[in-house]
Amino acid sequence: MNNQSVEEAFLVHQQFFRVEMTEGPLSKLLFAIIISLLFVYINSVMFHALLSKPVLRELPRYILFAHMLCNDSVQLLVSMTLYLLTVNFHAIPKTLCALLSLIGTASFRNAALNLAVMSLERYVAICFPLRHSEIVNQKSAGVSIGVIWILSSINLVIDIIYALIMRPVSFTNRMLCTRERFILSQWQVDMFQVFNSFYFVTVTCILIFSYINVVLAARSASKKDSAKKAHQTILLHFGQLVLCVNTFIFGTIERALYMASSSNSLFTDLRYINFLFVLLLPRCLSPLIYGLRDDTVRPLFLYYVRYGTQKVKPSVNAH
Repeated sequence: MNNQSVEEAFLVHQQFFRVEMTEGPLSKLLFAIIISLLFVYINSVMFHALLSKPVLRELPRYILFAHMLCNDSVQLLVSMTLYLLTVNFHAIPKTLCALLSLIGTASFRNAALNLAVMSLERYVAICFPLRHSEIVNQKSAGVSIGVIWILSSINLVIDIIYALIMRPVSFTNRMLCTRERFILSQWQVDMFQVFNSFYFVTVTCILIFSYINVVLAARSASKKDSAKKAHQTILLHFGQLVLCVNTFIFGTIERALYMASSSNSLFTDLRYINFLFVLLLPRCLSPLIYGLRDDTVRPLFLYYVRYGTQKVKPSVNAH
């Protein structure tokens, strides 16, 4: 497949999306915007709750959780921005599109990688409690977050650099912003699939490894309660990972449905379901799954979400 045919295949898909989405009901769009803004607010309150206690800012577990909250909020805002631009067929400079796509793609892939690191942190805490503070600390948490961003962005960075080399003039033009605009050759499509497979296999193996070892550690009576809670948390990681990975799979299915479907309305509905339940839902679940289950974070969150109307601010007993 040559460069032109690859680009045309994606362009047909995008223009079909353009025609149909402009005919969709406004209520769907408003619902997605309200849900996104609601959970950005919840994430912001929970992030502020974490920052309010110095002890929480020093614990790697909560540093990773704070990173998840920030990452999910960025993903919600960027995804909604790109969604609105696409629905309204609003052209923006390709340079700005590259920046938005990079942030959106990186923050999307960060979610699964961050889950893997959080699972490893729980594994070390349960299986190596005496060495936990040595292995998992502020420095290692910061390094992990840096590595996560590098791994999640490297694929699109390569695509942007290649597009800049092959078609530098195009970066001065305005365009409908989609990830596919930076795919010019078949090898980029293949590389995209390789990266997706790498993320999926790596994160899944880490979660399985962590879960099995934590379950085995639960046989020790001295660690039974903490291990039980830890492997429940890792199981929740699995559930959220499935939701994250569904987007990788759904993108392929979506294009196949477009090629095979004769119903424009069916394709439009599937695209909306993909955006709402696969892109937005996993980001909305993070504060509920991890924050409200945490005995340390939950009282602080409830205190701040009520605008501090409680007379006594909750104390922190983190460990």
